[in-house]
Amino acid sequence: MAPRIKIPATKYPVERFTLGNGLRVVLSPDRSAPVVGVAVVYDVGIRSEPEGRTGFAHLFEHLMFQGSANLEKLAHFRHVQGAGGSFNGSTHLDYTDYYEVLPSGGLERALFLEADRMRGPRLTEENLRNQVDVVKEEIRVNVLNRPYGGFPWLKLPPVMFTTFANAHDGYGSFEDLESATVEDAQGFFDRYYACGNAVLSVAGDFDVAQATAMIERHFGGVEARPAPVLPDFDEPGLTAERRETYIDRIAPLPAVAGAWGVPDPIGHFDRYLPYSVLAEVLTDGDASRLVERLVQRDRTATTLGGYIGFMGDEYQVRNPTALLLQAHLPPGGDAGKVLQTIDEELDRLVTDGLKPGELDRTQARMATRLLQSTDDVLGRAQPMAVLELQRGRPGLLNELPKLISEVTGDQIVAAAATLRPENRASVEVIPGAAA
Repeated sequence: MAPRIKIPATKYPVERFTLGNGLRVVLSPDRSAPVVGVAVVYDVGIRSEPEGRTGFAHLFEHLMFQGSANLEKLAHFRHVQGAGGSFNGSTHLDYTDYYEVLPSGGLERALFLEADRMRGPRLTEENLRNQVDVVKEEIRVNVLNRPYGGFPWLKLPPVMFTTFANAHDGYGSFEDLESATVEDAQGFFDRYYACGNAVLSVAGDFDVAQATAMIERHFGGVEARPAPVLPDFDEPGLTAERRETYIDRIAPLPAVAGAWGVPDPIGHFDRYLPYSVLAEVLTDGDASRLVERLVQRDRTATTLGGYIGFMGDEYQVRNPTALLLQAHLPPGGDAGKVLQTIDEELDRLVTDGLKPGELDRTQARMATRLLQSTDDVLGRAQPMAVLELQRGRPGLLNELPKLISEVTGDQIVAAAATLRPENRASVEVIPGAAA
């Protein structure tokens, strides 16, 4: 038997410290290109939204771009783009991030901008109403008027979970969005956007001593506020299959997605990691088990994908989460048959084990993608910030390629054995024309 492929850990430097106000800082210098990436991540996401305020975490992300303590509306845009940089933000289940990529000479500019809105965004009635309209339009474009909009990331959680935190629509209902007030926004900021609830990360071309001085200068004076107590979002796993269907009025063809619970990605990372590799074994590339069976041989699916996390952020999510498999089907496709075939292939994997070279090929592809993703400065700054926030371990980004390569075939088989029909949640899309 050929020796296993050895994949080394990467060696991006990591320095960590905490300011007096509780802000955690991660620095990863790399002088190879004159570019810097800056990310600020707050420990609040979709799961933290209160009932009656669905979509509020995402709405608040929008509000953070509408001016800040010392800057008028749109000033953030002008300062970053005027320096040749780019910026954005995004809302996830368990965190919200804001980031800039700039020529290295723009580092202090980015730090000033992030510190200024950490002091406080401009929360006005005008800004709120404007951004509610913007978010509603985003929902129309991305969900309501797009084929398969919200499939499966919005459609599967209410089938799989029962608690509001895990099951509700993270984009929000129009009713909840329209009823939001400036007082709600201020309360959300006061509770979750505290220094002690955030991580600042900088990666790229900078001197550590100079960057540290800049960070102290701009963030050191931000008011110290403690982090809120982190809720426990866990809930019991499924003991019987849950399956639902819905009609998508503009979807041209049927689709189906299934989800199975997996171990705690933080508390039991050693047990969780094999599921990440298993998802790729099943679906990554034409030679993968489910693509070969469903797409190429049986032709019961036209496309197939597998991943962990409803938003695809497998190493940046807390418990509970799931392994997802989703397929788009040909005209008249049978979702039940697709799910049955998935069960058959999982049983075959458990009974017969992996084929020679199957695991090595999958691990090499996974490691390659990880190495490519960390090749740019934002691909280090953003995940390092989240890994510090959730695990206190930003250096895990360096270790992931090696850890993935150390997952064994026995671990893959053991993980596959837990993916049973009785602990699966699934949702089927019925195309509007057929309905």
